[in-house]
Amino acid sequence: MNICLFNSDEITKPLSLKDERGEHIVKILHKKEGDSFTAGIIGGAAGLAQITKIGPEGIFFDFTPAAGESGDGKPLYPLKMIIGFPRPIQLKRLLRDVAALGVCQVHLTGTDLGEKSYMQSNLLEKGNAYKMLLDGTVQAGGTHVPEIFLHKNLGDCLAALGLEESESGPEKGRLLLALDNVRPTVSLGQAMKNGLAGTCDNQPGLEVVAAIGSERGWTDRERDLFLQKGFSLCGMGCRIMRTETAATVAGSIILNEMGYLK
Repeated sequence: MNICLFNSDEITKPLSLKDERGEHIVKILHKKEGDSFTAGIIGGAAGLAQITKIGPEGIFFDFTPAAGESGDGKPLYPLKMIIGFPRPIQLKRLLRDVAALGVCQVHLTGTDLGEKSYMQSNLLEKGNAYKMLLDGTVQAGGTHVPEIFLHKNLGDCLAALGLEESESGPEKGRLLLALDNVRPTVSLGQAMKNGLAGTCDNQPGLEVVAAIGSERGWTDRERDLFLQKGFSLCGMGCRIMRTETAATVAGSIILNEMGYLK
């Protein structure tokens, strides 16, 4: 636990010793009265919490936001990911990893070749998916949790993102990239370099939408739909990766080319 996160209404209240955060602070970090720990408000500031008392009622602490950029809670990057719904066990790892990377939105979608039963997973119920995203945010030491959306099929997903035909490019403020190992026309790294040519790193307002297929990949119908919407079909070499691996690798390449990992 690289940061202890609280809702805004929790930050002024004692933390129960039975809460997993309280147990971690006392049993793993071995914090005592007078000690401090890294804390933050979900969606808000990061800083330090100083423990004033530990008793049967819980851990009492005073939270002080950090000054300057260190207190901004590591804002998310302008990268939205479309993910073909993977196996639930893969989805858990995927959500943690993309949250740790700093992706701002995850759009889970049914696909033509995807297993429909995966979309019935209870991972999407009772806040379980959000918990995975929160775990990834804590791993990264941030306070901002990515948004998550669920779509029945790729057409619904693209419509929800408000994508019109052929609107990709820096002049449109958006790069559209679909990972594909069947009909790629350019490598992902080169597509990023082409899209960012003539712009500065971290160009204000520029966002990237990256699509990663489910375990059986995209159909020709879905590839054509991507092309109609202005996506480039991009490859990452000849090796076939699991969905969660491809999402992490693609996210890393994209964010590095945008200058965020330098």
